[in-house]
Amino acid sequence: MLILIAGPYRSGTDGDPQAAAANLARLEAAAWPVFATGHLPVIGEWIALPVLRSAGAGPTDPLAEQVLYPTADRLLAHCDAVLRLPGASTGADQDVAIARRRGLPVYHDVAEIPRRAQQESV
Repeated sequence: MLILIAGPYRSGTDGDPQAAAANLARLEAAAWPVFATGHLPVIGEWIALPVLRSAGAGPTDPLAEQVLYPTADRLLAHCDAVLRLPGASTGADQDVAIARRRGLPVYHDVAEIPRRAQQESV
């Protein structure tokens, strides 16, 4: 499965880049555990932030509103599930709502994610 890791990124940072980086590090800390279950983790900011940079903007720029949430929405069209990490986050709550509308499973702990059977690589 392609699993979107959703949780706070800008929430609670008051625009502080170091706080946002710490939030991104918490999201990324879940990547290995998801991968270890046999699935592929993805974080919306891994896509949205380079898009913003290529437009000459950053996460606190007004353009971010047109990129961050829409990126997650577009990405969820390709995801099979969401892992919702703890913490207040409007964007992550939106991700969960979209996933549920689309009938995708929403996990709140990596332990809930079914392990993929090991397959030999070709």
